[in-house]
Amino acid sequence: MMRKHPYQQLLERKRTWTPVKVTKGEVREGAEETLKRALAIRHLELPVGEFINSAISEIPELARDLLISNVKDEDKHDIALNYIAAAHGVDEKAEAEAHKLQAAWDAHPDHTVLKAVVIEKAIFFVLLPFFRFCGDAGLRTVSADISRDEQVHVAANSLVCAELGLKPSQSLDKLRKATINWVMQPLKQSSDRYLDKKFWLDASDRLMYEGKAPEFSQTKA
Repeated sequence: MMRKHPYQQLLERKRTWTPVKVTKGEVREGAEETLKRALAIRHLELPVGEFINSAISEIPELARDLLISNVKDEDKHDIALNYIAAAHGVDEKAEAEAHKLQAAWDAHPDHTVLKAVVIEKAIFFVLLPFFRFCGDAGLRTVSADISRDEQVHVAANSLVCAELGLKPSQSLDKLRKATINWVMQPLKQSSDRYLDKKFWLDASDRLMYEGKAPEFSQTKA
């Protein structure tokens, strides 16, 4: 029997889910301001979809159905996270800062697929466990749903980058660091690892350079 191409395997791994409105619950004490910043980063969901859309003609043909499906996921993530933002309320200052970061990502000259994979791998894959460990029931559910999609997105975009011979520039890595630093800035040093700024920044570095963060081994589910 002929083995399916990795792009086809990834497409078949996808599960459908529907965003639902949520009510606000209790979040981890000490994480409130950081959660508002992490939520403001939802403004990067749709640009990630646009990054992929804009490169679709350059993308290997076998990957196109998968990547078009992934772009549709970004719309769904945006809706789900907007429901969370509506329930929790937003920090207007954080929203304005997130829009500035979004503009910096848009303007960065690296290839759009590279920008997508760096955002998903080293920013979203840090914020989703943060939602899970510091958020309420609504945030935990949305985190699990989005995480399943993002695993497929990162695998797909990494394959495309390998096929196109793309590697992130130092300036893109600096933008990644600036973004995650801004989100986690309200946290300090803490004996509670999930309220410890360094824990999350280290995880982002490891995801960026090694493709995995052992800190999150218990979040694989």
